[in-house]
Amino acid sequence: MESRQKIALVTGGSRGLGKNMAMRLAEKGNDIIITYKSNKAEADNAVGDIKALGRNAVAFQLDTADIHSFDAFFGAVSTHLKEKTGHERFDFLVNNAGIESNASIADTTEEAFDALLNVHFKGVYFLTQKALPFLNDKGGIVNISTGLARFSTPGFAAYASMKGAIEVFTRYLAKEVGPRGINANVVAPGIIQTDFTKHIFEHAPQAIQYIEAHTALGRTGVPDDIGTVVAFLCSEDARWITAQRIEASGGMFL
Repeated sequence: MESRQKIALVTGGSRGLGKNMAMRLAEKGNDIIITYKSNKAEADNAVGDIKALGRNAVAFQLDTADIHSFDAFFGAVSTHLKEKTGHERFDFLVNNAGIESNASIADTTEEAFDALLNVHFKGVYFLTQKALPFLNDKGGIVNISTGLARFSTPGFAAYASMKGAIEVFTRYLAKEVGPRGINANVVAPGIIQTDFTKHIFEHAPQAIQYIEAHTALGRTGVPDDIGTVVAFLCSEDARWITAQRIEASGGMFL
């Protein structure tokens, strides 16, 4: 990594949407730091794929629900950057790591609620807090929400509520980091063909047909539909965009 090289940190970047974001950011010329929760082999494969694009990449283990691990995590990241670049800072933070949960309000357990809270809201809030001293001025933050924060689909009340909180958080974040020239935005995907939704695409073709019929662009999404938007927001072309929610859903449920 060179001293002036832009660097992006993508949480949950070893697979699915996160890996696609990391790949698209690498194609834009950024070096990449990804995190993974438990599957090191998967993370190593992602690092190899990014390096094949000609960019530097490294993976760190991180459980984004474990708030107390964040100081040690950023200590390890800053040490790595100092050794490789001479500087301990990076330019872009993409809060992508997530878990899935599907239950009606009546059936939601406190355990499931707390797991969603810790990963999708509390973890994002405090990881961002801890990242700010390591983020270069004129950098950027992208938080991942969901189309479910706009339209309502039974079974996702808890998940969507956390993402709604992230959307409010991002507006406040943009206000506070704006004086440093840092922008902060939200990308809200619709349903995307990833390992998270594999069970739907493999076992419920009628659901796919329903989604396509209620999407303006007439198809379900693929990871590139999201990764390219994130990469755009982490570029000079997006320097005047902040505090915005960009829904990348192909026009679901308009």
